[in-house]
Amino acid sequence: MLGGLAFALIWSSAFTSARIIVTNAPPLTVSAIRFLIAGLIALALARILGQSFTLTRQQWQLTVIFGICQNALYLGLNFVAMQTVEASLAAIIASSLPLLVALVGWLIARETLRPLGMAGLIAGMAGVFLIMGTRLTQGVDPVGIALCGIGALALTFATLAVKGASSGGNVMVVVGFQMLIGSVALWVPALVLETWVVNWSVTVVAAFLYTLFMPGLLATMVWFWLVRRIGATRAATFHFLNPFFGVAIAAILLGEAIGVLDVVGVVVIALAILAVQFSKSAATT
Repeated sequence: MLGGLAFALIWSSAFTSARIIVTNAPPLTVSAIRFLIAGLIALALARILGQSFTLTRQQWQLTVIFGICQNALYLGLNFVAMQTVEASLAAIIASSLPLLVALVGWLIARETLRPLGMAGLIAGMAGVFLIMGTRLTQGVDPVGIALCGIGALALTFATLAVKGASSGGNVMVVVGFQMLIGSVALWVPALVLETWVVNWSVTVVAAFLYTLFMPGLLATMVWFWLVRRIGATRAATFHFLNPFFGVAIAAILLGEAIGVLDVVGVVVIALAILAVQFSKSAATT
């Protein structure tokens, strides 16, 4: 329980720290540097813990998928998007993860989705579209929203891959390698598309270090631990807290405005996530 709450809080705070970073530095280059440093630290910790660096073929395949989907696509696209999209909106779109996991499981894996889950899926998507529609009428960049949406889909497939990738128990090794894979994937577009210009300040450095160690390393390790301990479906339940935490942290630290429809949408999404997860839990008992 505490692990899930900690993950949700740290994961949600990442959008605020990322917003600070990308409005002052090139997003892809910063992401590539962040993943390179985080990956090397994770592998060093794995060596200290005595974990094996030998992965099975399946683990390597899933680690590559996870590294590309979560780091290069989800985080990379979100960093680019948050140059024009507020942290609260990016957090809300990303919080649709458990809904997307349920939808993919129903459509592709033919998993059973009970009426409660189906109602939650429909309501949750309606809540996301309500908030996006409201923000679009207020002049939010539609390209940024689209990038956040593509990133959420990539994170969905990363979530489905994470359990198999960490099945061997050498979690820190997997975390390290998937970080380095994400870094390699981002360096090409970063070097081609961006120029290294940074508005240095104590706030920017603090945001980078926080993003590197807390959401980057700690939250990833907690997520792997949760998925291995209780499974991807139950672990995703904690994402129902992300809309609340994400909006609240952005409002407190960045002063982002919260409208009535935003509040309604956040509540609908959170309740929808709970409905979907309760439905899936009931189907497996």
